[in-house]
Formats: sequence, structure tokens, C-alpha cells
Amino acid sequence: MRLLIAEDDKALSLFLSRGLEADGHRIRLAYDGGAAVDAFREDRPDLTILDLNMPVKDGEQVLVEVRALDADLPVLVLTGRQEVETRVRCLDLGADDLMTKPFSLHELRARCRALLRRKRETRLQLKAGDLELDRLDHSARRAGEPIVLTNKEFALLEHLLLNRGQCVSRVELLDSVWNLEPAQTTNIVDVYVNYLRRKLKDPPPGRLICTVRGSGYMVPSETELILHAAVPLAANHRGPRRTGDAVAPMGPN
Repeated sequence: MRLLIAEDDKALSLFLSRGLEADGHRIRLAYDGGAAVDAFREDRPDLTILDLNMPVKDGEQVLVEVRALDADLPVLVLTGRQEVETRVRCLDLGADDLMTKPFSLHELRARCRALLRRKRETRLQLKAGDLELDRLDHSARRAGEPIVLTNKEFALLEHLLLNRGQCVSRVELLDSVWNLEPAQTTNIVDVYVNYLRRKLKDPPPGRLICTVRGSGYMVPSETELILHAAVPLAANHRGPRRTGDAVAPMGPN
């Protein structure tokens, strides 16, 4: 998952980044409120960890702007302020959870997992470019045309879309889609990816389902899809291309 940490205390930011990277997340850091809004607009992170006391724009202003951009992506607020009014105001402005400093990194990681689980469970419509997956009626469409998928094909595509923008390993797909142990030698993931590519008219190396050499597969972010689609057009215009339970420190807020 892609996480944005908006915190002006660089030592605390790096502390959080290291702890959350250990859970397999990709981290982007922002050290002021303006940079945080820009990063959110560009990346649409799966979860934002937002400090209240930041320069340029304070956390509450960032929260308002983030919610105007996307009402659903989860935001966890960090603050050193103890008053109940601050917590109530942040929740009213759209925060999904709030932790006061100092806090347990172990607890923060658990709260992040809970918010990400909740986000997955409520996402009934998944999209990537002109591909749409409806988790409620178990249907798929590309450019408005229905695509008939088997249960396993649907589950595989669903898992890739839920983890959009990050590589999903074959081991994870074996476990999540087929409930198989990684020790069991099989190429079933690659076989089913090929099935999906044929049905989606997405021949190798794939634009919707990309191969990450030696690692697994991924569905690119919307920005990556747009950039990828623009490459041939740009090439045509330019002529031929050449070949533990740690405790986080008390912050200043």
C-alpha cells in the first residue's frame, strides 16, 4: 500500500517510515502542509498519516483540502494536543482516527492495518483506466464492454486492483487467491495472468497488468497508466525512437 506521512519533525517522519516500510508499505514524506496536499493530489495514497502542527498549512487546513479531493481515503491524525475539542474538530472535519503523542508504534501500525482493511471492504467499484470491476455483482467491463471472468480470474484481478500501484508477489497471490503454500511448485499465477490478459486484450508485457521482473505483477496507478499510454503518441510525433513496541517521541505540537 502507498502511505503518505505528513509530519514536519523529520526524525519522527523517518522513525514512522522505517516502522511502516517493515509492513511492506511504500512511503512518501511531506514536511509541510502545502507539500502534503500536493502529494495527496498526485498520488492518492491508500492512507495518510497527518500531523496537525505543520508550516505553510496546518493539519486542519490540510484535512479540509484532502477531504475536498477525496472523501473516502483514510486519514489518521497525529497530535500532541490533549484537549477533547481538538479531537472532536478533527473527526468532524473528516479524520478517520486520531492518536496523541507520545504513542506506541506497535499500536499505530495496528490502527493503520485496521483503516486499510476497512478501506478495502468498502470499495465496491474498482477501476483502472477504462477497466471497471464491480465487486457487488461480480462483473467486469472494459470500455463499456462486458468481460466474462471465471471465479479465480475475478479474484486475481480483484486482488491486483485492490493493491493498485504496488507489486503483488506470486507468493501473495498463491495464498490470497488459491490458498496454496508457496512451497508448492506451480505456475498457476502466470497461467491465469495470461488468461486475464487475453480477455482484457492486454498482450504481454501488459499495460493494465504489468510484469515486475523477478517479483510479481501490478496494475499501475492512474498517473502511470496515462503516462504509459502517452508514450507511443509522443514517439509518433518525434519520429522513431532510438534504441517491537517502540514509543514515538513527543512532538512539538
